[in-house]
Amino acid sequence: MSKTPSTTAAGRPKIRLSFLDRFLAVWILAAMAAGLGLGGLVPELGEVLAGMTVTGVSLPIALGLLTMMYPVLAKVRYDRLETVTRDRRLLIPSLVVNWAVGPALMFALAWIFLPDLPEYRTGLIVVGLARCIAMVVIWNDLAGGDREAAAVLVAVNSVFQLAAFGVLGWFYLSVLPGWLGLARTGLDVPVWDIARSVLIFLGIPLAAGFATRRLGERAKGRAWYEKRLLPLIGPFALWGLLFTVVVLFALQGDAITAKPWDVARIALPLLAYFALMWAGTLALGRAAGLEYPRATTLAFTAAGNNFELAIAVTVATFGATSGQALAGVVGPLIEVPVLIGLVHAALAARRFFPGSPAASPDQAAVPEGSAHV
Repeated sequence: MSKTPSTTAAGRPKIRLSFLDRFLAVWILAAMAAGLGLGGLVPELGEVLAGMTVTGVSLPIALGLLTMMYPVLAKVRYDRLETVTRDRRLLIPSLVVNWAVGPALMFALAWIFLPDLPEYRTGLIVVGLARCIAMVVIWNDLAGGDREAAAVLVAVNSVFQLAAFGVLGWFYLSVLPGWLGLARTGLDVPVWDIARSVLIFLGIPLAAGFATRRLGERAKGRAWYEKRLLPLIGPFALWGLLFTVVVLFALQGDAITAKPWDVARIALPLLAYFALMWAGTLALGRAAGLEYPRATTLAFTAAGNNFELAIAVTVATFGATSGQALAGVVGPLIEVPVLIGLVHAALAARRFFPGSPAASPDQAAVPEGSAHV
């Protein structure tokens, strides 16, 4: 999308967010309303969309997510990834926050807020176990985070997801509740289901983005690629995001409107989770000496969740109409507007990082090589 450069009083360059980026929260709300409206006007639409699956993967959601992720991953400068993998101040905190703190925090919040609603509680715990590998690239990009660091961290999360999801599900739903004298729930998750989610929602757009950059730069050079091609494909990320939101609300509109109090009960621990994970991790990055772009990437990769996997697991294990599945669906419906708000909070917090110019949600200083969606 287009950006207009400006200059601060101190002579620092700034870039004004485009009209579409600046009002992204409005477009998200409009997409939510459109999805609910379509679901109400065409009652059969939800069933039609739900039936469009291949081996358990929703084709409309997959189409939206792949369209959303491809342009952002095509912007990654893959020749810079080595500088990220050597940064222990980034990688070690990311592993600890994502795979130790995050699941434990969601477990605690689920039991605190939903002690009397075991199905919703279990669904939330599953959401907490599924670390983000998809939408986080959008939020990171909008907040001016380190695009190469985001690519590395989502890849690391993918590997750990394959190895740890089933084990952590067993621990948090069966073992830990037993130790604490709480109700236990079983969770049988085939490794292939996790691998399929990773391969589809990360592997395909990552391979496409890498191939696009490699072939484009070989054919026309980096200047042409970044100044001519990326501006052409960049807007598709926003369209993919909005399409995904419309589909999600059209699919689950009945459940949302029929059980508004239940949705509110589920939303409370989710709101607490996103706020605590994001703010705590951003502060951790600042304390570890990370500059704003990488601290922001650390925060957003910690706060987001892989809702595609969480929904697939809860539907396959407990059924599409179960409370666990509803909790999984409410996850992204709360996450999307909340993380849009956190993008604005990140831009406002930039002034607290050494060497970073002050920025506001509609006027952000963007690092070299960065471009908003």
